[in-house]
Amino acid sequence: MKTAPDTGADALVARLDAPAAGGVELRIGILLWPQFPLLSLAGLCDALRHAADIGDQSQQLRCSWTVLGTPGERIAASCGIEVPVQQSLGSDATFDYIAVIGGLLPQLDKADRRQVRFLKQAAASGVPLLGICTGSFVLAHHGLMDGHTACVHPFHVADWQRLFPALPHSTHGDYLFDGSRITCAGGVSIIELATELVRRHCGADRAAKVVHQMTVSRRAASSHVARRHALGYAGAENDKLRQAILLMEKNIATPLEIGVIARLVDCNRRQLERVFAAETGLSPAEFYRRSRLKFGRWLLTTTDAAISVIAADSGFADSAHFIRLFQQHYGMAPGRLRAALVAKT
Repeated sequence: MKTAPDTGADALVARLDAPAAGGVELRIGILLWPQFPLLSLAGLCDALRHAADIGDQSQQLRCSWTVLGTPGERIAASCGIEVPVQQSLGSDATFDYIAVIGGLLPQLDKADRRQVRFLKQAAASGVPLLGICTGSFVLAHHGLMDGHTACVHPFHVADWQRLFPALPHSTHGDYLFDGSRITCAGGVSIIELATELVRRHCGADRAAKVVHQMTVSRRAASSHVARRHALGYAGAENDKLRQAILLMEKNIATPLEIGVIARLVDCNRRQLERVFAAETGLSPAEFYRRSRLKFGRWLLTTTDAAISVIAADSGFADSAHFIRLFQQHYGMAPGRLRAALVAKT
């Protein structure tokens, strides 16, 4: 039995595609280590796929991605599915990033040595390296994380401390940019990282399309990203309001202009303001600001990150601005709140 197409969703995707321009803007070469997690590869490629083309045609127009290695070789994922190599390590292709998707830790030293040489050559040439899941362990194992901090999944913290006691690590986010090294905790966090790379290289419209296609439900159900737990917003009946809020949630660190959000949800700024006032009692700008403050408060109470880092992660230009607004909203400066929590525990 055929079902009617979701014309509302189709229209939104069409609007997100409208500013599309020609040319590849983001190129990623992928190295797979033995027993890699298939979710990390799928999340990265699908995020790029949605950003790369108009609609859902999956052509590599604005983004490109390819699995590198020895032609004819197949790499087995931890689930047993094998993925074939698409392009030789010796090809003349250029990449904006080389992504390493690590495997099970006992397989750390079992990859083709040509992959290791390729990684080191890329690093020496200044190509940024992505360490995804235990890909950060691969980079560290081969001396490519010296002077850099890695984003490590909490499950692997003890392993990191045992294997690389001299190298700093962080568990405070989905991913971490540290110069020419970008690391990601793994799991669904790869979608967060891929969306950020798309935003930086292809623009907010491409990133918004990734969000819509991969994590924004047309129903009122919550998405699976951590921000939803931090912000605690249960959803909204109004479709435009729900889409606007989800765009805000996905763009906490680098806030979108309200006019841009209005355009992406197919209404003008005045219409969006009326919807927000009717359902939340706030303007879109004030709702956005409070959401960022709430996210900052969550970081403040669940991590030991510096207040300057929290301010940046919450989308504030400087810590003084964040502190002033936080105190106005919560009646207490961030540092005082953290000190009170420490004293209580």
